[in-house]
Amino acid sequence: MRIAASIRKVLIMNAASTIIFNYIGIFVNLFIWEKNHSIFDVTWFNLIMFITWSLAFAGGSRLLTKYTTRLLIRVTAGCGAITFLLLTLLTLDNRLLWIAIIAVPVGIMWGFYAASQNITLSAIGKGGDFEGYFSYATIIGQTVSIINPVVFAFIIKWIGYSGSFILMFVFITILMVVSFFISPITLAGEKKPLFQQMRFSTVFSYPAIRWMVPSCLAAGVVLQFQGLFAIIFTFSVSSDKLVIALLNVLYAVSSIMAMILHRKMTIRSGIWLKVGMIAISVGFLVALFQHSVFLVISNILTTIGLFYFGTVWNSGQFRIISRHTSIEQARILLWREWFLNVSRIGMLILILFVKDLQGVSFLVLLGFSLICAFLVPLFSQKSEDALAVEADNEKLEAR
Repeated sequence: MRIAASIRKVLIMNAASTIIFNYIGIFVNLFIWEKNHSIFDVTWFNLIMFITWSLAFAGGSRLLTKYTTRLLIRVTAGCGAITFLLLTLLTLDNRLLWIAIIAVPVGIMWGFYAASQNITLSAIGKGGDFEGYFSYATIIGQTVSIINPVVFAFIIKWIGYSGSFILMFVFITILMVVSFFISPITLAGEKKPLFQQMRFSTVFSYPAIRWMVPSCLAAGVVLQFQGLFAIIFTFSVSSDKLVIALLNVLYAVSSIMAMILHRKMTIRSGIWLKVGMIAISVGFLVALFQHSVFLVISNILTTIGLFYFGTVWNSGQFRIISRHTSIEQARILLWREWFLNVSRIGMLILILFVKDLQGVSFLVLLGFSLICAFLVPLFSQKSEDALAVEADNEKLEAR
């Protein structure tokens, strides 16, 4: 699968940042978990992070009307440095305040990085580039997920968390250097301000793009439930850092196998999306058995499902978004990020009330996530059908 040179540069940026984000996703969450083994603590960290992420995405998009994506990546690297300095030096008696302070720069990192990546991809991507990009981005992520956890598990055992936090500055430096070589995408040349014509009815003005809204809301629920409980399931299996790292390697290998199957079989993207959501749903149900073996199987199934979801669902939405002008794309992406994060934040608020993996609240949220998992392919198909009807109408008008 060939991809454009400009897309390859984005993938290089993706690889550098993935190392940092993968470390935060596993070991910073584990660092927080180890204190009290509290679902509330991990959920609180992710809740503050996503609230900050949503605001940072809007701020990053606004900065792109004056500066380029290179600035956003440098801010991302700077916030990474602040995060690991705080983890190394900051101590507070109020644990929730300490967690919130750590989560804020992480949220800014994610928000600025997501704004930069989305605007860059929508600006330079063409048609088939999107599926190629998301496929390669996933495999880069999984390769990092194989190497990163094991390496840092040994490093933490050898020199402790503080040593590993300091070592992360090497990768932050790499990300900073990469920022000087990526394509400098900007919205500075646009005549109309970003936040002008930002009303929902103006941005989502035709059926195909309006179906993206419920699709994003449902997807946010599924992504957040899987993302948080995949971490907690893994931490519940073992407290040994190397075992946790090896389990993450197993999940990465599962995703790679899913990618190989995806590339060898000629099946419509809509079918792959359904397969992905079925795998995620079965994974959710398997987790009900609670035994460590079933928790691992659950994570394997949801990881496989997320590969198909990430490749097909994202590429389908970006194909629609790419039909618009740069400033219109920025507005759509801003709304899209807000819809995804609103449902993520709502889910995290509900998860705050989950005390264990056997209570009624956990079962209710699992059931709600299952419903949303089956709604995502339905809404995506509605969007594709509406787009096909619009294309047919345009052909008729052209005759």
